[in-house]
Amino acid sequence: MLIGLDCAEPELVFDRWLDDLPNLKSICRSGVYGSLRSCDPPITVPAWSVMMSSKSPGRLGVYGFRNRTDHSYDRYSIANSLTIKEDRLWDILSRSGKRSIVIGVPGTYPPRALNGLMVTDFLTPDTTCEYTYPPELKQKIEQVVGEYILDVRDYRSGNKEKILADIYEMTRKRFQLARHLLATEDWDFFMIVEMGVDRIHHALWDNMDPAHRFYKAGNKFENAICDYYKEVDREIGGLLAFADDHTDVLVVSDHGAKRMDGGICVNEWLIANGYLALAEKPTSAMPLSKANVDWSRTKAWGDGGYYARVFLNVVGREPQGIIAQGDYEKVRGELIAALKTLPDENGRDIGTKVFRPEELYKEVRGVAPDLIVYFGGLYWRSVGTVGGGKIHTFENDTGPDGANHAENGIFLLRPAGVIPGGRRIDGLRIVDVAPTILQLFGLPIPEDMEGKSVPAADL
Repeated sequence: MLIGLDCAEPELVFDRWLDDLPNLKSICRSGVYGSLRSCDPPITVPAWSVMMSSKSPGRLGVYGFRNRTDHSYDRYSIANSLTIKEDRLWDILSRSGKRSIVIGVPGTYPPRALNGLMVTDFLTPDTTCEYTYPPELKQKIEQVVGEYILDVRDYRSGNKEKILADIYEMTRKRFQLARHLLATEDWDFFMIVEMGVDRIHHALWDNMDPAHRFYKAGNKFENAICDYYKEVDREIGGLLAFADDHTDVLVVSDHGAKRMDGGICVNEWLIANGYLALAEKPTSAMPLSKANVDWSRTKAWGDGGYYARVFLNVVGREPQGIIAQGDYEKVRGELIAALKTLPDENGRDIGTKVFRPEELYKEVRGVAPDLIVYFGGLYWRSVGTVGGGKIHTFENDTGPDGANHAENGIFLLRPAGVIPGGRRIDGLRIVDVAPTILQLFGLPIPEDMEGKSVPAADL
């Protein structure tokens, strides 16, 4: 049984609130637990597919929700299940005769056949789509929970009361469905991912964290995230009722969370430093895709998001490339050095990290960014708009958002029939989850998986 909590933060679970989370505490005390190093970048898409395939984003060719389809300037595709060409855990288990129930795992829409049942993820357009396998499961879901909720659609609206109510309703229905399927279906592997933790972090982190620049002591929602963690723990207890002494139980998250200090307008910085040129200056902030870019004078441009993707305009690669192949590494090196020294609004160093994809991945597929940038170590997000005329901003270009992603998620494992006494272990990685599950099933671990199973001595 694998319970996924998108964005669950280790510091909150293990260090601050564990005594308030009796079911998670019970797993910790009767198993092993620790921080789980996410992939790079540590974002929902591609992290869950990385976890389930034990293949890096470079191997998957997925670097975010939207990815360049070629080296043109404007062609992007949305990553979905058809984008993932590698086996994920349930594919391997299906071939081994194991039956799986898979609910809400990001990267599963549109649904693909497996030995078992599948309910797709938050990227499903809506419930009028075919979002289950087999298709007739959809009717059963409607009978059990009414209208199923795939995601909180407006979690950046700023209407915190409504967001909170919608998160609770989504969570209640997802776990209600899970209990029904656990009670009525045969399964060898059960997996659920709850998105509510991610949504409440983004919507309400600034209400909780005294270090956040927008925090106000005694605000109405100060305890909302803690209360929601308690509710999720209670729901987890309902699932654990179906896990007997012969069932291995894992609780994981794909990444963690931290406060967001602000946004760096990456394209404004590139303009100010002579890397990006516009044929005409916008009168107000707009996406770069709608601006009139002068590609004949542009060396680099960037995408917004929780991290920045910076692309170079290379001769023979991009349609109007101006960086000679022989100067490629020189320009990348210049950008790395300059981006690392980019300060906050008061001139203080923020500790930005910049990576070349080939430094992170053994293999780089698809159209990868030329540089991967974590502004302020992910305390700052990347804002891709141009026309605002400033590099630092404290208004998110996609709506109010109080949190960014952190590089570590959670890992809790209660092995079947084993009570090792609650040990915290170090060095766990997101690519280690799938091999560990295969080891628990007694199945061979494919040689091309990039992770390793948790050593038997730790189980």
